Amino acid sequence: MKTTDIALVTGRANRELAEKIAKYLGTSLLDEEIVQFKDGEIQAYYNETIRGKHVFIIQPTFSPAENILELLILIDAAKRASAAEIVAVIPYYGYSRQDRKDKPRTSIGAKLMANLLTAAGINRLITMDLHADQIQGFFEVPVDHLYASTVFLPYIRNLKWDNLCIVSPDTGGTKRASMYAKALDCDFAIGFKQREKANEVAALQIIGNVEGKNVILLDDIMDTGGTICKAAERVKELGAKKVYAMCTHPLLSGNALEKLEASVIDKVVVTDTVPLKRPSDKVEVCSIAELTAEVIKSGIDHTSIASHFEIGNV
Repeated sequence: MKTTDIALVTGRANRELAEKIAKYLGTSLLDEEIVQFKDGEIQAYYNETIRGKHVFIIQPTFSPAENILELLILIDAAKRASAAEIVAVIPYYGYSRQDRKDKPRTSIGAKLMANLLTAAGINRLITMDLHADQIQGFFEVPVDHLYASTVFLPYIRNLKWDNLCIVSPDTGGTKRASMYAKALDCDFAIGFKQREKANEVAALQIIGNVEGKNVILLDDIMDTGGTICKAAERVKELGAKKVYAMCTHPLLSGNALEKLEASVIDKVVVTDTVPLKRPSDKVEVCSIAELTAEVIKSGIDHTSIASHFEIGNV
């Protein structure tokens, strides 16, 4: 398939990432227009024909909810413009933390998102580090679930640290931490946290030995930064040397960035699935643009993407 047969589209949520992906593919973003009226309504239309083309729409779905609606409207516009195939490229899949009924009479937001995307008309989904792997099963279309380990593992290896220890700040990340530890042939530990209410950690204990270790705190979503900062304080109290925090999706709500800058963490390493609200000397960004471009290219050429799943091969 030629690059002329595809159309790369972006919403307004993360245009910088979309431009990087287009550059790696040697193409440019489609000329489209997104209009927001005074009452907040969104309308999208394409200024070029996409009839019979394979359309890739790049849009993470972090807050505000307009990012989700904008994506759905772009999908609908592509469907009505007779696109041959519509692929939603959602680097950060919003509502992924609502993957089950954990209390009576509550919603499952991740499934609702899948229903909305399917109803809008997508033929495939490309996403990264879903909070819960089972979300892939919420879709009746193929899902390419990428892992940030593809960019994070080479970064960690380049540090060339002795006495490395991967630490999951909570029990939910145990599987991820153990996979990284196996790939890096190092120790891992687990944080056990107790919450008094959502987004607020009351107490955190570490299961495992971090004394004299160079620690990497590993998580998929960094929201308020409370858990990571508490975990960093605790491993330092237990005798850890250097402490890095590594996270795929830097939501960094409220004053989270200020909290990280004031913490004992030496460096925070994130991807660009979600754009940073401002640059910070303490935060380093590893781009997923090349990885995403390679997966899009594989979709165009109908070739395997198995080589892009290092963590899955561990």
